[in-house]
Amino acid sequence: MKSLYFIFILGVLSCTKQNLKETTMQNSNQNNYQVQKSEKDWKKELSPEQYAVLRESATERPFSGKYNMHFEKGVYKCGACGEPLFTSESKFDGHCGWPSFDKEITEGKIIQKTDTSHGMVRTEILCANCGSHLGHVFDDGPTETGLRYCVNSLSLDFDEK
Repeated sequence: MKSLYFIFILGVLSCTKQNLKETTMQNSNQNNYQVQKSEKDWKKELSPEQYAVLRESATERPFSGKYNMHFEKGVYKCGACGEPLFTSESKFDGHCGWPSFDKEITEGKIIQKTDTSHGMVRTEILCANCGSHLGHVFDDGPTETGLRYCVNSLSLDFDEK
């Protein structure tokens, strides 16, 4: 029985690793991004945690990110390329464990794509400038836009006003 369990776990890990590899390849093969770097260059520039989130679509643990309960005035930028994505005026406490915003700084800064990973159907959000994974957007926001851009802190940098 233990050997069947071990084989099952190896299969799950193998599938997860393959999914991450395919996601990384999809991100790096996009030719329409302003910022284009090899995965080797991204690995040099980003911390291992940032690389996992921004380039392999990982998710940081809820309530662990430095920008979750951060409400200073300024601009939130892509942690990979520095592109401005959100303003502090669009940030709110989403009570979800990740920084939440109700709109992007300017239309076209964020790309949305269907994400069917982990047995769910969600809308993934990517930086339109470099293709890096930011998080997901949901239509359950409490503001007039009705949107909640749920973003990993590791996907962001911040410039104070």
